[in-house]
Amino acid sequence: MSETALNETEAMDGVTDALNAAAVERLAIGEPEWLRERRELAWSVYQSTPMPTTRLEEWRYTDLRKVLDLGELQLSDAKTVPDDPSVWPARLRETMEQDREAAGHIVLIDGHVVHTDIDPDLAERGVMLGSLHDALQSHPAVVEQYLGRVVPAEDGKLEALNMALWADGIFVHVPSNVRLETPIRVTRWVSEPGTAYFSRVLIVADAHSQVSYVDEIVSDDVHAQTFVSSAVELIAGDGAVVQYLNVQRAGRGTFFHSAQRTHAQRDARIDTLNVGLGASVHRVDLNAKLLGPGANSEMLGLYFGDGDQHFDFNTSQDHTEPNTGSDLLYKGALDGDSRAVFRGIIRVFPGAQRTDAYQTNRNLLLSPGARADSLPNLEIEADDVKCSHGATIGELDAEAKFYLMSRGLDRVQAERLVVLGFLGEVLSRLPLGGVVEKVTGAIVEKLAQHG
Repeated sequence: MSETALNETEAMDGVTDALNAAAVERLAIGEPEWLRERRELAWSVYQSTPMPTTRLEEWRYTDLRKVLDLGELQLSDAKTVPDDPSVWPARLRETMEQDREAAGHIVLIDGHVVHTDIDPDLAERGVMLGSLHDALQSHPAVVEQYLGRVVPAEDGKLEALNMALWADGIFVHVPSNVRLETPIRVTRWVSEPGTAYFSRVLIVADAHSQVSYVDEIVSDDVHAQTFVSSAVELIAGDGAVVQYLNVQRAGRGTFFHSAQRTHAQRDARIDTLNVGLGASVHRVDLNAKLLGPGANSEMLGLYFGDGDQHFDFNTSQDHTEPNTGSDLLYKGALDGDSRAVFRGIIRVFPGAQRTDAYQTNRNLLLSPGARADSLPNLEIEADDVKCSHGATIGELDAEAKFYLMSRGLDRVQAERLVVLGFLGEVLSRLPLGGVVEKVTGAIVEKLAQHG
């Protein structure tokens, strides 16, 4: 390899600047030995793993060479903002004001947890909500058991980088038989252009517990690429119910990557909803493992693109035990020159009889320049199953528009109702308070720019 090619590869891999082994060592200061070892292992995996290229099936439609330059990014050097809403960014405050009742809140600004609160009754019953770093002291055994095991470094180069360089994160632990009736709400704000943010979410719901979690990221547009990396590890014990929602409304110039893994044990249920509205590039890698008989998972996704936005969803549904179910529905509308990629696979392992699994991706194109690629797949190694997959890509329904316009609506109003009706099916299946209204409002704002 020539010296020029070597330098280009090193810059892309981020080993020549701020994202380096020295940063791993700094982050490990004061942490337990087991975590230091996992960070070092992750860095080793990162260095030895090639950057994904379009030759790989999972990255065929997202060329990282064109959309992500790790060598140009710095780690955040922002100081921790006081726990005082009056000094927080106005848009952050506005976002939180739109939320409804909650079991607790966490606010992260530029990667730092600056505020945490939880219902006192839930705290008395043993519910833990707080910084992942704090949980290393308060719940060491639980964190050691799961952190980096559900989303391991070996899952990919970006996953390894996250495990090596995560600066802070969120930990939720719900004891057995404790049910949260209102959701935990997390709001993130990032403001440093040219920065890489690495965080993790670890949610452990013990047997027969219940928790809903809404994680929203907002930011302004940035003039230099900003990388937001999140690894999400969700564990539901026997009979537990976990609902996880991610609402991404980051500014243009942001590359958002979320690696999500769910482990559902016997009779447990884990539902996820990923909403993609902002950022220039949005990539989600989601794997749901149904690990016990009776386990179920509903996997929902909604996205609305305009301009040159690029959305890429890579999903997998792994059925390893009999009598499990999963149902995936991802729907998106695309305007301008935006693009969406959906790649999903249902895997039914030997012995996983009576699996009931579905996978659907539907796309609505609002302009000639918009494009969608959909690649649903099945891999079945059992013979007593119900599995199906499907995908559609189409334009606005002319008959529906005509009908609405014949009832007195103008073209813009008619198109808005058709699009909202198309996407509304997803939101109606996980209708947590305030989320539907917030997402609908953001979509209406985008539709207002549709010519």
